[in-house]
Amino acid sequence: MALFQTLQQHAARLRGAKTADLIAADVARAGDFALKVGPLYANFARQGYDRDALAALHALGEAKQLGAAFQRLFDGEIVNVTEGRAALHTALRGNLSQAAAAREAFATASEVRQRMGRLVAELETSGITDIVSVGIGGSDLGPRMVADALRDPLPQKLRVHFISNVDGAAAQRTLAPLDPDKTAAILISKTFGTQETLLNGAILRDWLGDSERIYAVSANPQRAAQSFDIDAERVLPMWDWVGGRYSLWSAVGFPIALAIGFDRFEQLLAGAAEFDAHALNAPLHENLAVRHALTAVWNRNALGHAAHGVMTYDQRLALLPAYLQQLVMESLGKSVKLDGSPVAADTVPVWWGGAGTDVQHSFFQALHQGTQVVPLDFVGIVRNDDPHAENHLALLSNLLAQSEALANGQGSDDPHRSYPGGRPSTMFLLDALTPQSLGALVAMYEHSVYAQSVLWGINAFDQFGVELGKQLANGLLPALRGESEAADAVTRTLLAQIKSRS
Repeated sequence: MALFQTLQQHAARLRGAKTADLIAADVARAGDFALKVGPLYANFARQGYDRDALAALHALGEAKQLGAAFQRLFDGEIVNVTEGRAALHTALRGNLSQAAAAREAFATASEVRQRMGRLVAELETSGITDIVSVGIGGSDLGPRMVADALRDPLPQKLRVHFISNVDGAAAQRTLAPLDPDKTAAILISKTFGTQETLLNGAILRDWLGDSERIYAVSANPQRAAQSFDIDAERVLPMWDWVGGRYSLWSAVGFPIALAIGFDRFEQLLAGAAEFDAHALNAPLHENLAVRHALTAVWNRNALGHAAHGVMTYDQRLALLPAYLQQLVMESLGKSVKLDGSPVAADTVPVWWGGAGTDVQHSFFQALHQGTQVVPLDFVGIVRNDDPHAENHLALLSNLLAQSEALANGQGSDDPHRSYPGGRPSTMFLLDALTPQSLGALVAMYEHSVYAQSVLWGINAFDQFGVELGKQLANGLLPALRGESEAADAVTRTLLAQIKSRS
């Protein structure tokens, strides 16, 4: 706790200083506060710490033994202590540990990936034109985001669609323009007990007319096969040592491989594996994931900021903020430490965001002149691969301008036209949007999340907080059918309203 108090002392010392002042006092800061790993460049010069505060952050990382924590993660030790599990998502994409558990996981994942590659090749030559992927949470957000980001603008062999919400309107709208005779479905569920996936899967089975064109991905392959009469050859496994929100690199990425091609799916994994090697081996002061995590702790615990924004200046990355909401908030939304005792410091802020330049015409007013400071991650792409060069220059100019304006502000005699500045941000620049660069970016966020969990002493790999609402929902189904009464008085009143309007 003393180290967190030291951070607050540095924050008090720096209170009121704009990054423009910090840069003016340290001419090398703009370059020195940057790190580059493969295709991924990050500049932290507009964050509100100076070299002394950054040294204190590094001391915190050393004290919390982040290097050893990464080694435990990669070696497959039990880092998910509440469920007694490893978290070996890194073994899905690379073989970076000599530990037996990690090597076995890598071999198992490689074998399943080869099976998945064969299924992709079969579907590409089968006459199927459309794939409907059914899942929710980690079984949907990651595959949907990557498929949308990397799909070719020209028509592909297979069009991939996603259904997640239990709302029947989502299934209706997705299926209406498709031909059931030329469509296949993938049902993705770790337990194969998820209500949304089972209900939507039943809609797909009835719409297709049989289960011969249904595939499944599950950590419970027997239940998947039995529930929908799916041949075992069309069921791909996942494992309890991979959390759902860390699973896009596994067979959960089946719809990604169908959307962008199996070779490009493997390039995505290679990009993540390259960053994995950096996260595991780089010294803490040169480690991009650690710097991002320490910056998050600085903004949350030293400065007290309760929200964090992700702004993607590339429309293809429009789904990245939604993906990161789950990755970060489900992982770090904890109020007790590993031993069950209360966390002494605030943990995860609210993550949100959108795609520029649209967001500049919606909520950026609040970011520039509102009373609450929201630290941001900006994500931009250096080289465009569309034919509209002037549009890309305009996009980049807006990206750079927003970061500068938020940080430096601008005074005015008219208070309505005054920009306070002092709004921190980190700038990420990808050389180009490729499978490798996207893989590296996502892996960076995964490792930052893990590092933050170590700094706060919490578990990044369980999510018990999502269970209570599910349990109550299952219990309320009989009440909605008129078969029982709800125990909660407000719920009874709401049920009465629903029944009176049905």
